[in-house]
Amino acid sequence: MESAKLKDVTDRAAELAWKYERQYGGCGQVALAALKETVGQDKISDAVFQAATGMAGGVGRCGYVCGALNGSVAALSCFWGRPYDNFADPEKRRGRTLDMAKRLVRKFEAEYGSADCRGVQTKIMGRSYDISVPEDMEQFVKDGGHDDKCPSVCANAVRWAIEILNDECLI
Repeated sequence: MESAKLKDVTDRAAELAWKYERQYGGCGQVALAALKETVGQDKISDAVFQAATGMAGGVGRCGYVCGALNGSVAALSCFWGRPYDNFADPEKRRGRTLDMAKRLVRKFEAEYGSADCRGVQTKIMGRSYDISVPEDMEQFVKDGGHDDKCPSVCANAVRWAIEILNDECLI
């Protein structure tokens, strides 16, 4: 994709990710929605979007791998992952997809020092929250978790995913 168009697409995806995280929450679905609407209309299905529901809050609000990262990896997989009807994978699609996912994880870790939700929260908010506990969730929101903190993480994740897809000539 040409440079100017790539910038427009990544900016639009980042704007959508920011908006959706503020409006709806659910970082995994936020990343998938932003990517679906900008580069993956024919790649990211509604079923994949729905399957990402449990990714929020570091998977089921447990603070593990960031949902924005998980959703973005799922999107990468929708572009080149190993299909069910070709499980044997003679083209080695799985390996290429794993390499793309690793690149995304490394970018994420370089920026946030961690790939897990608790580590990201600590980096951007100075502490982590157990958002499965109502009082901690309330403090997370009060501290700007959905105002600008997590929206910025979602925006970065989708930007990086689009860069990787472009580098791999998949968009």
